[in-house]
Amino acid sequence: MAPSPAVLARRGAAALATAAVLCAAGAPAASADTPAASASPSPKLPQGLYGSKDPQYDGVWRQSLALLAQHTVGVRPARPAVDWLVGQQCSDGSFAAFRPDPAKACDGKTMRDTNQTAAAVQALAALGGHGDAVGKAVAWLKSVQNDDGSWSSMPGSPGDTNSTSVVIGALAAAGEKPESVTSKKGGKSPYDALVTFQIGCDAKDAEEGQRGAFAFQPKDGKLTANDDATAAAALGGLGKGYVVDPAGKDVEEPVKGLSCEGSDKADKSGKGGKEGAERAAQGAAAYLVSVLDKNDHHLKSAMPGAGDQPDVGNTADAVVALAAGSHGDAAQPPLKWLEKNSAAWAKEGGPAAYAQLVLAAHATGADPRHFGGADLVAQLNATGPEPAGSAEPSATAEKDAKDAKDDEGGIQPWWIAGIVFVASAGVGFLISGRRKKNQH
Repeated sequence: MAPSPAVLARRGAAALATAAVLCAAGAPAASADTPAASASPSPKLPQGLYGSKDPQYDGVWRQSLALLAQHTVGVRPARPAVDWLVGQQCSDGSFAAFRPDPAKACDGKTMRDTNQTAAAVQALAALGGHGDAVGKAVAWLKSVQNDDGSWSSMPGSPGDTNSTSVVIGALAAAGEKPESVTSKKGGKSPYDALVTFQIGCDAKDAEEGQRGAFAFQPKDGKLTANDDATAAAALGGLGKGYVVDPAGKDVEEPVKGLSCEGSDKADKSGKGGKEGAERAAQGAAAYLVSVLDKNDHHLKSAMPGAGDQPDVGNTADAVVALAAGSHGDAAQPPLKWLEKNSAAWAKEGGPAAYAQLVLAAHATGADPRHFGGADLVAQLNATGPEPAGSAEPSATAEKDAKDAKDDEGGIQPWWIAGIVFVASAGVGFLISGRRKKNQH
C-alpha cells in the first residue's frame, strides 16, 4: 500500500474495535468514533452530528452511514442531522472528513476526500430532495478519476480497491452507470481498474490460496490478498453500494471461485468492463467464504499488534458483499457470528459501527431490531438527535438506547495506540471503518 497521506479507511466503524489503525502504508483504519490523535483540542461538537467523539477524521463518514442505515430501516432522520451533512459540502461538490466552520469556504488546504464524498452521495441520494448536492458531488468525483479508471482516497494518488469500490457505489446510488464513467485520458471505467487489483489465474503456485482475493493496491508490482479490499470489491464489482436489499431464497446463487482451466484462463483473469467486474466479484466472494470457513465464520484483523483478534467490521462487510451476490446461505454463518460477538465492538464504535450492523442485517433479511438480543436501530438512534419519525420501537429499545449512550466514549483498547502512531507519523487519516489493511 502506498504511503499517501490520505488513504482513508472508508466504512463505518468497522475498524474500531476490530483493529483500527492503518496499515503501514497509511490506510486508516479505524474507528469511526475513536478519539483522533491530535495536538489541538477537540472541537465543540455541532448540533445534529452523530457520535460524541472527535469528528476530525470521520465526521462525514459516520454521519452518512448513520443516516443511510436509518433511512434503510424506515427511520426518518432529524432535520438538523441531514442539514449538518449537507452543510459540510464544499462549493466544488467535494466533502472533507470534517469542516468545523462550514461558513468558511474550502480552499487549497481543505483535504477533500473521495471516500467521504462517496459516502455522503449514497446517504443524500437515498434520503431524496438533495439532487443538487448529489449532482455536484458526482461531478467532482468524475473530475478526480485517475487515468486508469480508479480513485484514491485523496485525489492525485494511485488508485486503490477500496476507494474505487465506494465511488462505484456512489455512482450507482446517484443513477449513473459506472461502466459509462470513463477517464478523460485513458478512457477506462472503474470496472476496468477494479479487476487489475485482483489476484487472478496467473498467480504463482504459492499464491493459489489467494486466488480471487483483491489487494488494496500493488506494492512493488505485487498483489497481496487483503480481506477488507476483497469485501469492498465483491460489492463494488457488482455495482452495489452499502444498501443491499435481501435477495430471498428463490434467487440463491452458488459460490463459485475463479475458473482457471483450459482456454478460458485469460478470460477469467484480467478482462475489464461490467461483465469482467462481475466475474471478479464472484471470485472475491469465493475467497471470502474460504477465509470465513477457516476462521470460525469471521475475518481476522491484520493490524499490527492485533494478534488473533477478530475483525468485526470487515466481517459485517463480508456479509453485505455475500448478500449482494445472492449468496444468502453463505452469508448466514458470519451473520450468526456477528449476532453473538458484535455487541461490545458496536458500543465502542458508535454510530458507524451500529450502521454497519444494521446494513448487514438488512442485506440478509434479518431484523436489526432483534439482533443477538439487541435493538440496533434504537442503539443507532441514541447516538444522535432524536429522529423525526420512526417505526414502533421494540420492547428492548429503551434499554438498548441507554446502553449506547452510557458506553459511547468508553475504554480505549489496544488498537488506540496504533491510531496515535499513524496520526503522529503523518501517514494519513483514520476514518471510521474501512481499514485498508494491506496484508504484506
